[in-house]
Amino acid sequence: MSDPKQKILFLCVHNAGRSQMAAGFARQIGANNLIVYSAGSAPGEYLNPAVVEAMSEKGIDISNESPKKLTDEMGKEAQVIITMGCGDACPVYIGKRYLDWDVEDPAGQDLEAVRTIRDEIEQRVADLVADLTIR
Repeated sequence: MSDPKQKILFLCVHNAGRSQMAAGFARQIGANNLIVYSAGSAPGEYLNPAVVEAMSEKGIDISNESPKKLTDEMGKEAQVIITMGCGDACPVYIGKRYLDWDVEDPAGQDLEAVRTIRDEIEQRVADLVADLTIR
């Protein structure tokens, strides 16, 4: 029997900021209803330290996460794929629900700017989880 949980994939280029924040919020908000993947088309070496700090302010520890390369398995498993700035570098998987979130990249931003980006992502994830769990 297949798992009834929704499978969601957050994608950005480096998987060091936006997609990691989104995955952290999705795991917290949709804990019992979602399986969450996070990946990048060209993963960085480590998470953005300002992103880790901003998430810790919300009580979410992503310090043990690391950027991951998108795999076909992730893409095929996910029912919903959210892209954040990976453009043509993100492959298209037929039959998936796609959302493209135009969210500013936290790379090179100061902590205050990262907090603003974090808060936008938190709201988008909360709206998405609510939508997925009432379907």
